Amino acid sequence: MLINLETDKSVSEVRAKLEEVAKSKGFGVMSVHEVTNILKNKGHPIDYECVIVEVCQPKAASQVLSKNAYISTAMPCRISIFKKDGKTVVSTIAPTEMLKMYDEPELTPVAEEVEKLIKEIMEEAIRG
Repeated sequence: MLINLETDKSVSEVRAKLEEVAKSKGFGVMSVHEVTNILKNKGHPIDYECVIVEVCQPKAASQVLSKNAYISTAMPCRISIFKKDGKTVVSTIAPTEMLKMYDEPELTPVAEEVEKLIKEIMEEAIRG
């Protein structure tokens, strides 16, 4: 399941606010991928603006990785910000859904907490 939100704000406005809010909620911004620019520079342009922000909450990361190293394949959490039909979309894969691939039901509370915080980060990024 995807978590999708829309706004009239620009991709760059949402990105800046998202990074700020993520840090205020205890997440580190691990990396930012300027997908549009990367693909253009590689000779394979796309016709819309797209940025992916990778975030990680250290406590949650430690909890899940201590239980199952394979979960690292789904980390860090990626939040995509892109233009579609004149709107800016902020989208991510729900951590609770991603966790299902690893058959670790006891980690569900951790995934639920991360998902709650990521939704808050996304909501605040498009509002403020």
